[in-house]
Amino acid sequence: MIHFGNISEQEFLANYWQKKPLLIKQALPNFISPITPEELAGLSLEDEFESRLVQGNIATQQWSLTNGPFNENTFTTLPEKDWTLLVQGVDRFVDEIYNLIQHFDFIPRWRFDDVMISYAATGGSVGPHFDYYDVFLVQGSGRRRWYISDKHCEMNNYLNDVPLRIMQKFDSEQTFDVEPGDVLYIPPKVAHHGVSLDDECTTLSFGYRAYSSQEISEFVNQKCKVEQEDNYYQDPVWINTHSPALIPKSAITQAQTILKINANEFACFVTRLDTLDVQLLQHFEAGEFDKDANYQLHPSCKIAYLLVDKIPKVFINGEHFDTQSFDAQSIVNLCNQRSINSIQYPQLTLNLFKQNLIIITN
Repeated sequence: MIHFGNISEQEFLANYWQKKPLLIKQALPNFISPITPEELAGLSLEDEFESRLVQGNIATQQWSLTNGPFNENTFTTLPEKDWTLLVQGVDRFVDEIYNLIQHFDFIPRWRFDDVMISYAATGGSVGPHFDYYDVFLVQGSGRRRWYISDKHCEMNNYLNDVPLRIMQKFDSEQTFDVEPGDVLYIPPKVAHHGVSLDDECTTLSFGYRAYSSQEISEFVNQKCKVEQEDNYYQDPVWINTHSPALIPKSAITQAQTILKINANEFACFVTRLDTLDVQLLQHFEAGEFDKDANYQLHPSCKIAYLLVDKIPKVFINGEHFDTQSFDAQSIVNLCNQRSINSIQYPQLTLNLFKQNLIIITN
């Protein structure tokens, strides 16, 4: 798990989450990235991966964006510096990356989106920008310098005629140099600009979804009030109950400050899948059922549960999952651990298997 150093986990949740940036030096001691720059380049050649190549720097403000998949010739024609390769959703395909998400399970897992990994040659960056996500930036290899600011974070402060969201005016307020194992937390609407300091720089971005009031209102088929259209759901102060799949009442209360939404609707909303994950599950084939095996939820699956009169009510991939035939504790364990043993829970495992929701673990 994350080593917070001079502050406690609860201090981070109360004072930093969605409030202000924090550099956590050696949060993952002796960290070695499971993905090398060469392996990341290899993934960008595959159709399954969403990849991008960004070239440019803020000195010239000349930027270009190329979408993958790429071919091997792509990397032989690149300049020596000022370029970045980004590959999205690596956790969906690489077990070692997927397993790293557990380090951040003091934040509810249903808030999690995906792991994007970048490689940058010396000087490489994607320019100063801000978004509405929460993100933990884990330095995998090499060194990077981060410039941070909460100034000028407005939508009209982006460069025109540039294929990326890059801020026109950016005044750095903090500067951090990071090395492997360092973790930089960036809350929503805080500008950040990371520049590679060498040719070994890989960064793993653990992103957490932003829920706009417009998005939620469309999901529940309600008309959003004009004054609420630009609002975003704000998390309550989390308390780590070591139940990462639980949706606490405090989260429902926060959602209800945006619009009328009940607990079931919110649970369906936060576990819904995006288009890419739907496609991944549609093309997934589980093979034959092994009654003696350990299984885990498919990496694309989203699962969460409510406690209704102390009884778990489970939601998977945007739908209510009927748990009446199964032991409550086994259901809670499945949700929080995302894994299940078919010997211990044969009926539940078979049920999940038939729905193409689980994969066998090695």
